[in-house]
Amino acid sequence: MTILLSTTLALAPVDTAKTAVTEGVGEVSSALQSAFQPVIDLLPSVVAMIAVLVVGFVVARLLARGVDAVGQRIGLDAAAERSGLAASMKKVGIERGLSAIVAQLVFWLLMCVFLVAAFNLLNLPSLSAATQKLVDYIPSLLAATTVVLIGLLIASFLRGVIATAADRIGITYADRLASGAYYILAMMTFIAAFDQLAIQFELLNQLILISFGALALGVGLSVGLGGRDVAGGIMSGYYVRQRMQAGDTVDVAGIQGIVREVGPVATVIETTNDGLTHRHTVPNAKMLSEAVR
Repeated sequence: MTILLSTTLALAPVDTAKTAVTEGVGEVSSALQSAFQPVIDLLPSVVAMIAVLVVGFVVARLLARGVDAVGQRIGLDAAAERSGLAASMKKVGIERGLSAIVAQLVFWLLMCVFLVAAFNLLNLPSLSAATQKLVDYIPSLLAATTVVLIGLLIASFLRGVIATAADRIGITYADRLASGAYYILAMMTFIAAFDQLAIQFELLNQLILISFGALALGVGLSVGLGGRDVAGGIMSGYYVRQRMQAGDTVDVAGIQGIVREVGPVATVIETTNDGLTHRHTVPNAKMLSEAVR
């Protein structure tokens, strides 16, 4: 009896320890299962999301290539080259052709649609809401892109018009004047595009308005305070070029020689005396009123 009781008392701590270990393992297992159960439950949705994204990428890529091919087939890139739009885009860092740009827009538009569908499979409201906001932003992005393309096209056209008109009236810096007008219009175009994206540049808008105001004031003062003679010379030069060309022989203000250049405000006449060549500058206003061919 005494031996049996002693054995029982000796085994009691061992059984208690085994029970404690079993309970501890069970608690750890339950904790791990509780921690990883959401991941396990989400795993099928993640697999479905990846499948949707892969299918969406393939579909978007194929359609984008189709749009690019159709654009090249109908001459979209050639039209952009002829209109000067391609050159304008290259000047602002856009190297791709117009067909490729449209194809990329189609690709990302479709990818955003598939992205929303994929994230909706996860049943995560916050993530779905964020992707939906991204898709809702697409119309503004397309509008901004359209504004940039049309604005650069108009700026290129007006640059050609300004350069031609300035050259016809004899302004020697016609190219620089046209380029300045182009960059101002391009800047205004990008500001309008950023406005479509709800990105505000109030300070830049004010600086542009101030610059235009200062330019207009400067032109007004130059004309009103002494620039009238220059303006008159430029207009006279326009009419002088209609009447005579370089190489014509003229007699004006006691100078008989050959017209070499009709500048913005004066005409250069070349004379020869005793084998020596001399050049004389005659104001265009005097050329217009006194020159005899």
